[in-house]
Amino acid sequence: MKVLFIGDIIGNPGRKAVRELLNGLIDRNNLDLVIANGENAAGGFGITPDIAEELFGLGINVITTGNHIWDKKEIIPYIPKQKMLLRPANYPPGVPGFGSAVVSAPSGETLGVINVNGRVFMDALLDCPFRGVDAELEKMKGKTKAVFVDIHAEATSEKMTMGWYLDGRVSAVVGTHTHVQTADERILPKGTAFISDAGMTGPLDSVIGIDKTQAVGKFLTQMPRKFDIPGKDIELNGVILDIDAESGLSKSITRVKVKLNA
Repeated sequence: MKVLFIGDIIGNPGRKAVRELLNGLIDRNNLDLVIANGENAAGGFGITPDIAEELFGLGINVITTGNHIWDKKEIIPYIPKQKMLLRPANYPPGVPGFGSAVVSAPSGETLGVINVNGRVFMDALLDCPFRGVDAELEKMKGKTKAVFVDIHAEATSEKMTMGWYLDGRVSAVVGTHTHVQTADERILPKGTAFISDAGMTGPLDSVIGIDKTQAVGKFLTQMPRKFDIPGKDIELNGVILDIDAESGLSKSITRVKVKLNA
């Protein structure tokens, strides 16, 4: 089973990259399923119901998120109705939405998807992401052997620790949130694919997706300011996983960096 994960989609430029590049990636790589992190898809902060539906319509099967999931308030009544739009599983009990999903490929093979949020340098009040993954895996018993985990976290150490913690128990642990694709992709000793960060889908000529001049001004003055997303030099980042659906382990992980020629 071949699965594409698309790194954090940033605003309209990121959605444009998905619109124009995804079909070609699916065809060239014989992809079975597509997952994407969409928590920055609405203007760089959050996601709306309309944008979620747009991304599903483009061929994305499951959307993961992170710490910006609640930035657009209209998502709150929508998320309990859409089981393929995930919010981090380690939010406290009673929070609307789902932390995991099981999706079927056209071949009939299944893949579990789990979304958790890190706590180091982020929201330390969230529940433990490691125990959160364990709870979601327990729910999936008997439903699928292949499981993909998006750990949305700031600290590389926390992401790596999650990889080692789950090695041999899931198909892949892929980091998101920092928007810079790392070069540490590998298959861990017990068969779990890992990368610290899949990167972002948005403008490369920027500071993690925002206008570089505005970012420089923010750091120099420490004053609040509006952030814009540049519309040029757009790139789709992510990884392609080749997963053995029977064992649930990965055979390969390959980084994806595709320029939008527009």
